[in-house]
Formats: sequence, C-alpha cells, structure tokens
Amino acid sequence: MPINYPRRHLIRFLLRTLAKLAFFLLGKLTIEGRENIPKTGPIILVANHFHFADPVAMLVATERQVEFVGGFRFPNAPAIVKFIPKLWGYFPVFRGAYSRKGLEAARNVLDQDGVLGIFPEGGSWARVLRPARPGAAFLSVETNALIVPIGLDGFTNLFKQKRPRLTIRIGKPFGPFEVDSKGKGRRLELDRIGVIIMRQIAELVPDDRQGIYSSDQKLKQQAEKVAAFPFESDEMRGM
Repeated sequence: MPINYPRRHLIRFLLRTLAKLAFFLLGKLTIEGRENIPKTGPIILVANHFHFADPVAMLVATERQVEFVGGFRFPNAPAIVKFIPKLWGYFPVFRGAYSRKGLEAARNVLDQDGVLGIFPEGGSWARVLRPARPGAAFLSVETNALIVPIGLDGFTNLFKQKRPRLTIRIGKPFGPFEVDSKGKGRRLELDRIGVIIMRQIAELVPDDRQGIYSSDQKLKQQAEKVAAFPFESDEMRGM
C-alpha cells in the first residue's frame, strides 16, 4: 500500500516538541552541521546506534519529517518507551531476515523525495561502531538517494548523569551509489558501500567509539569482540 509522505502531521509535531523539551531538561544538546541536510530531495539519514534514544535524536536533527526503518522488536529499550515508535509510525523489518514490506515502504518514501532514517548497524547492543547491514546501501542504490551521516555522542549518559552533554554532528551528504552486479557480487558491492557509510559516521564520533573503524589497533580488536550481528541466532532472529 503506497505511503503518503509526509504524514501524521499533528502527532509528529507534538512528539518532536516533547522530544526537544526532554533533551533540554535531561541534557545539554548541541546540533552541529544542520546546514548539511539538503532542504529538498530524497535523503537517507544514517547514524551510529548506541542507545535507545538515538531515533529521537535523529528526528530532532532536522526540520524535515523523518520516516524510520527499525527492528520489529526493541529488546534493548526500556518497556516504558517501546510505545513511542508505534505512536510515531515506522516501517518494521525483521532482523536477520528479508523484510520486503518494510523496504518497499521505505523506498516509496524516498521516491516521494522524502527523508528516511536508518541505523546501519541494525541494533544497539554495543557502544562502539560495528559493521553495517546492507539495508541503507540497498535503499541508496535503488532510489539514487543521497546519504547524510550523523554522529550521536553522549546519549548513553542519559539517566546516568545529571544533564550530560548531548551532541549531534551532521556530516556532508555523499553518494548516490550504483551497483551493476547481481547475486553474490551485488551483496559484496553493498557491503563495500556499507563500509563507506560507516567510515563517514566514524569521522563524526569520538575516537574511542569508532570501534572496528578505529585507527587504534587495540580499540579495533576490542570492538571486534562485540561486532557480530546477534540477530542471526535462532533465538534472536526476526526481532
């Protein structure tokens, strides 16, 4: 079923207003590089995912309305906030499996020159950068959308420190990408684009959070211990 973009104007206006108020009360928020987000045309916002508040940070990063692709379930989020994504409205995908309906809805938004938010790592099980899943690269290739990298810092300190510094760093757009290969070759090309995406994000987060993309071999080796995608296992697949 086609998605009319933008949508849910009133409820999303209220949620964005409440989000800005919450960040003001709970932390000291700074947004850098907001001018890097194109005012028109299809764009994919990509960011690191270390905390359950990251999607809220992404939606306040731009005045343009953001549609999200996210996991069907939220195993790392407190129960009290799990209703918010459904209230906002998002496109659920089943981690570790192909989710045609969610991807088609996301593509439909980009075909309408919309804004899509996606966390390439596919979950928030660690506090350092991990490899990208193929979703963001796939959507960029399929729609010719530009990609805008975002680095989120300080959000893991929410509710742990009194008004921690929260930083949203927005990098310059890049892409779009083209892939001519098929089958296994196409997946390899998407993985290559995924590395490019994550390296762009790495430039926007502190050195000790860059994970497997760090130039520090010790930090890189430590990050490799948590790099495996947990949703490939039978008990986690489909979340």
